[in-house]
Amino acid sequence: MNNMLEYENEYLKKGYKILAGMDEAGRGPLAGPVVCACVVMPLEDNKIIDGVNDSKKLSANKRNELYDKIISTAVCYKIVEVDHKIIDKINILNATKLGMANCVNKMNINIDMLLVDAVNKLDVECKYLPIIKGDAKSYLIACASILAKVYRDRLMEQYDEKYPI
Repeated sequence: MNNMLEYENEYLKKGYKILAGMDEAGRGPLAGPVVCACVVMPLEDNKIIDGVNDSKKLSANKRNELYDKIISTAVCYKIVEVDHKIIDKINILNATKLGMANCVNKMNINIDMLLVDAVNKLDVECKYLPIIKGDAKSYLIACASILAKVYRDRLMEQYDEKYPI
């Protein structure tokens, strides 16, 4: 887990107080919305949630368990959906950027540094750092990755019940 906190520790040492992580789920699939999540987590050693990792590396059961722990531990979080109509109108990358900007803008906390999984050129007021494969390198991005993935998976399960094939 310590290597998952490398970026967080670097920015805390530089004097940044409120760090957030952000990621999305749903950029690859052909159906449903893209879901973006932004989260501020406590970073004290005794409040780090064991097992947090890139959501793609975790079982569905583990993701669901961690989702609940992240929600209950988070200082602040926001999850935003961008639906297929907007994706079709502005493309998936721009829809992701829109969702991410909406996440940050709807947070009720001023973020000092935002760690983002790979996406650049965001329309946000705070400083941010895009990290390639960030969901596997940053605890905060991994937490956001889990929130986005579980939220989207649950939404797609509801769609499947509503619109069976």
